Amino acid sequence: MDNIHFVKYFCHTTILIRIYSQQTKIAKEIKIMRILGNILWIICGGFISWLSWIITGCLWCITIVGIPVGLQCFKLASISLNPFGKEIESNPGCFSFLLNVIWFFAGGIELAFINFVLGCLLSITIVGIPFGMQFFKIAAISLMPFGATVHRVHFA
Repeated sequence: MDNIHFVKYFCHTTILIRIYSQQTKIAKEIKIMRILGNILWIICGGFISWLSWIITGCLWCITIVGIPVGLQCFKLASISLNPFGKEIESNPGCFSFLLNVIWFFAGGIELAFINFVLGCLLSITIVGIPFGMQFFKIAAISLMPFGATVHRVHFA
């Protein structure tokens, strides 16, 4: 009777080890693809986008009233430099809603529309779909950045 339990335990443990090794291998492949995607993104215009958001954020931070807008520009700069492997989480509140309404009419709709159009153009080809998805992500945060947080996605 003990041999049967040992065999079942051994088989179960072997299966778990194989599953864990496969997950580790997939996580490494995802990390490599994320790095390659970000390198291509930086070469093909991500650096210029990042630099423009940094300059805009510094200009907004000159005045005390513009500091909240400048901080949102820095948030957009962080996702514009390397968007692969980052996720946006929205935490709406009353104050952030009011600021998002002001942002929406003061230029957020234009920013979101430009990023949406670029995402649609890139998504025409199969190779451009991952880059188009990143533009859709940037369009979402550029429409309403207040109350949204950008964080890195970690895999196993």
